[in-house]
Amino acid sequence: MRRFTLEFTRAAAILAFSAALLAACSQEQLMPTPNLYATGQQNPFPNVPPEFRANTVDVLYLTDRIPLNDSPDHREYGYGRSRSMAFGISQVKFGDNVSWDQLVKASTSNWRNINLDITVPKTTELGRFQPTPRNFLQVPGSDEEKKDDADQLAAEKKFTQTLSEMLSHTPRKEVYLSIHGVNNQHIHSVSRIAQIWHFFGREGVPIAYSWPAGSPGLKQYMYDRESSEFTVYHLKQALKLIAACPDVQKVNIISHSRGTDVLATALRELHIEYVAAGKSPRKELKLGTVVLAAPDMDLDVTLQRCSTAQLGFDPERFVLYVGKEDKLLRISNWLFGGFARLGGSNISTMFSPQELAALQKLEAIQIVDSRITDVGSHGHDYFVSNPAVSSDLILSTRDHLLPGADHGRPLAIDPKSNFWVITDSYPTPSPTTAPAK
Repeated sequence: MRRFTLEFTRAAAILAFSAALLAACSQEQLMPTPNLYATGQQNPFPNVPPEFRANTVDVLYLTDRIPLNDSPDHREYGYGRSRSMAFGISQVKFGDNVSWDQLVKASTSNWRNINLDITVPKTTELGRFQPTPRNFLQVPGSDEEKKDDADQLAAEKKFTQTLSEMLSHTPRKEVYLSIHGVNNQHIHSVSRIAQIWHFFGREGVPIAYSWPAGSPGLKQYMYDRESSEFTVYHLKQALKLIAACPDVQKVNIISHSRGTDVLATALRELHIEYVAAGKSPRKELKLGTVVLAAPDMDLDVTLQRCSTAQLGFDPERFVLYVGKEDKLLRISNWLFGGFARLGGSNISTMFSPQELAALQKLEAIQIVDSRITDVGSHGHDYFVSNPAVSSDLILSTRDHLLPGADHGRPLAIDPKSNFWVITDSYPTPSPTTAPAK
């Protein structure tokens, strides 16, 4: 009877966890205006190119989800896993019959008088790469293999041409790649980076990596977690494809929740591959700022696998957003018996005072503690739902600023943890916490 009670309790917790994840990961309205714009400190929209001045955003995507229909011009994707990765463009729309001037006004103010529901009216699949593995029975050197090689090269060429064409319309030759967490559908993946790119001032190119998450039912988190391991190979393929585009100068990556583990695993495997070949992972992948937002990763595993490979020094900078009010990470920790999740601010207890002091001096690794009162749904998507944290995302990832008031990114410093701190008023300094120089 006791065993049944424990199993029932665990099952109920998983169900509650899954329902909470669905609520946390879906977004129906344009994210709140970052404080950086609402307070008038910046306006990112005066220099937006004319072709981008609309209530729509075209997002380039890569996905290993199985399509749900045969229409390449109105493609829909589910949570099934595909052995072949596809790419295309999804159009994301903010509201109906919303003019550019109306959208700019709503995006530079705390108060909005228009409806900005987010929809994805059109998704066009432009190409598909060869499956991995291709064919267990394929004979090396056969005509079938040669044809598959030719098809793969043609798909890669078309992807590069598509990305180069999108880059030609923006003076910033950088891409912003988003990697979602569990219980996200394809539309959530593309709409999230569309919103971020909009508030980045519509510079560079937004790319969504949409992996097969969003399974329904009691075991949805378990299915999605397994899918996060399945997708690692394809993410490595995607990172290489993006970096191989000659017009790309820098690749910035924004990962969230379980997507952070997908990214960390892929980067670690690529790190080993490039270092073994005598190459620089940063140079080969053109890595700029890499963001781990609310990472759903076991801290012990992360320290062991990433620190030993010195993964933190591959990009120009790693920015890690943590928060003690993240309820979903608390449940995740309980479900899987981990000591702590990387996204919890209590990770400071894992380091010695000397290690914490060393972390604060590093420019390449920045741990930002989000001490905010409005944490959003279950405290898990605060990096976009909270206007203070989204302001820092802009300064760290679009502007590539180092933390500290002297660098134009006025984060405070916690003398105990040596973590950088964001409060509700950021980027205006909090009266109770002096910003670090």
